[in-house]
Amino acid sequence: MIDVLIVDDSIFMRTVLRDILSSDKDIRVVGTARNGREALNLIPELRPSVVTLDIEMPVMDGLSTLQEIMKSRPLPVIMLSSLTHEGAKITMDALDMGAIDYIPKPSSSTKINAIKNQLIEKIKVSSRVRVQPPRKRRVKLRKKAPSLSPSDKIVAIGASTGGPKALVEVLSGLPENIPPTLVVQHMPSPFTTHFAARLDKHTLFKVKEAEEGDRLEEGLCLLAPGDWHMNVTKTEKIHLHKGPPKFNLRPTVDEMMVSTAERYGDRTVGVILTGMGDDGVLGMKEIRAQKGFNIAQDERTCVIFGMPKAAIRAKVVDLVAPLDKIADEIVYRCW
Repeated sequence: MIDVLIVDDSIFMRTVLRDILSSDKDIRVVGTARNGREALNLIPELRPSVVTLDIEMPVMDGLSTLQEIMKSRPLPVIMLSSLTHEGAKITMDALDMGAIDYIPKPSSSTKINAIKNQLIEKIKVSSRVRVQPPRKRRVKLRKKAPSLSPSDKIVAIGASTGGPKALVEVLSGLPENIPPTLVVQHMPSPFTTHFAARLDKHTLFKVKEAEEGDRLEEGLCLLAPGDWHMNVTKTEKIHLHKGPPKFNLRPTVDEMMVSTAERYGDRTVGVILTGMGDDGVLGMKEIRAQKGFNIAQDERTCVIFGMPKAAIRAKVVDLVAPLDKIADEIVYRCW
């Protein structure tokens, strides 16, 4: 049984979340709290498997509460975030501080129904994560690598749960003259806008949220915007579209990787990082079919060994590596 503590200052939201989670036979809501201070007092007594944590609360807000949880009793925390620019920024901070995942805070009955399955799935997956206290990240900035023509290689990276931290570590280890690099991180808008800006601060090259018509260039990393599929055209430009979601996701890693492999063939280096589900398997199959090279993050360093595991099981991965070695492997395959 997965025991959950709900922390939210809204009685309406506490009731909604309790009803959603109690509808699943494997989940038990063991308590609720109106603010972070109440939550911290209840955690030693209730010993929850997972905590859902609102961001904006009186007495003690979500970030302060998360910080105390990670300091005194690390456990899986899922943040409830509003889909605003400020909510997105704070959620990025929460993921950096150790939160496992987040879910958009529903504002209507329609949106409540839309997040039901997603929330239950995230609770179940998060309950299996062994949470470690956040360590101070040592960002290693790699200087310029040997001369490389922009048309030689392209790097296509996909990630989901746990991806924000993993991507910082991988991208910060790449040189300023990287090949054109494309990233799909499962994340809604406006979260991707803030995430691209955050990644840009950790690298020697340019990271930006992709826009229609962006040209693929050396020293440029493009992040797929939330709610848009990202493709590579025959003219080496970005095409964004709102085709049907796949796996209830938009963007998807598959969509980006398939189009990249079709355009660049054996010059494609595919990377699949931590995340739940099997998005990326079809994309890596296409990269493999085109004689490109695929790298998957290993189980030990993944927050969720879902997407890498699916790709490995499908036998489309050429190399399995720990997170701290993936940047080196990308460099080795591109230069």
